[in-house]
Amino acid sequence: MKGIIRPKASVLPESSVVPDRNLVSPAPTRFTHELTRAQPFFFDRVREDTKPDGELPAGTRVVLMGRDEGRYCRVVDGRGLYVETESEGLKKL
Repeated sequence: MKGIIRPKASVLPESSVVPDRNLVSPAPTRFTHELTRAQPFFFDRVREDTKPDGELPAGTRVVLMGRDEGRYCRVVDGRGLYVETESEGLKKL
């Protein structure tokens, strides 16, 4: 179409894709906890050299799915994102 400038197409890196194993469908509509602060999340188990895959904002409501004996737990947010994050930042609803 004449007069329209299209942006140059680009492909997002592989790291921008959420793995299927980290998506829950349907996403929850009832939650057990809320994040008291913004905190990083991880798709896989956290190790000493693991870099975060993203960040959940403060106030995010989640369902607590499990907790290990360490400082991390597994949660699902309202988008169905199933991740590991710090237990310390959770507040029971």
